[in-house]
Amino acid sequence: MAKWLIKSEPSECGIDDFARDPATVIPWDGVRNYQARNFLAQMREGDEVLLYHSSCKHIGIAGIVKVAKAAYPDPLQFDPDSSYFDARSSPDSPRWQAVDMQFVKKLPTLISLDRLKALPELAELPLVRKGNRLSVMPVSESEWQAILTLSATLAGD
Repeated sequence: MAKWLIKSEPSECGIDDFARDPATVIPWDGVRNYQARNFLAQMREGDEVLLYHSSCKHIGIAGIVKVAKAAYPDPLQFDPDSSYFDARSSPDSPRWQAVDMQFVKKLPTLISLDRLKALPELAELPLVRKGNRLSVMPVSESEWQAILTLSATLAGD
């Protein structure tokens, strides 16, 4: 299984939304960046995903979700009432993808961006590299393990 990181504003969809009803599947839609879309298209059912809270007071990795349904055409691209509507997209030739996500766990302590940047194992992770604003990115197995180890260490503080 692949590992991923996705960014979200918690006011839009955060780890607490997933934790509120762990059995509920939440569509991950509205992504309008081509590189992020391509990563969504690579996601498979069962892939694990770090949920990163962004554009808020406390930014960082808040929890883990999993892919409950692999990529499918994002229905919002066809809805003229949606802010994610794309008039150039059609059901015969969709431009944008969505995936369904489901709760796995909330981390005991949010892992801040500063703490992530301090880990040498994450030097190549796009999240910690200057100027990268990508909302969906792959995470290597070694990066995943370094993040989980940091989470366990912080939980013991």
